[in-house]
Amino acid sequence: QVRLVESGGGLVQTGGSLRLSCAASGRTFTRYPMGWFRQAPGKEREFVAGINWSGDSTVYEDSVNGRFTISRDNAKNTVYLQMNSLEPEDAAVYYCAALHDTTWRTFASWGQGTQDTVSS
Repeated sequence: QVRLVESGGGLVQTGGSLRLSCAASGRTFTRYPMGWFRQAPGKEREFVAGINWSGDSTVYEDSVNGRFTISRDNAKNTVYLQMNSLEPEDAAVYYCAALHDTTWRTFASWGQGTQDTVSS
């Protein structure tokens, strides 16, 4: 099983940017599609972005498409989420996940989450 640790969250003003990182332990990182999810207070966890094992295919939730970019560096066992033009609605705890497939619904492992706050 792969262990995941997120970092890079924080407080940013509307229109600002943040870059999240998710470091994975274990030699099986490249087996997994990776995803970013988020959960705002009082809401269910939702899919944000996903990337296949090789990094040449990505998918985004509609509200972040064009503003967020997911990428991965398999040599560093790390997946990233670059978030630009942040809006107050983007404030949430962000989680990275290793997935079994690209349905983005079957999870192998979760990180502990990192808080992002967007001030207006």
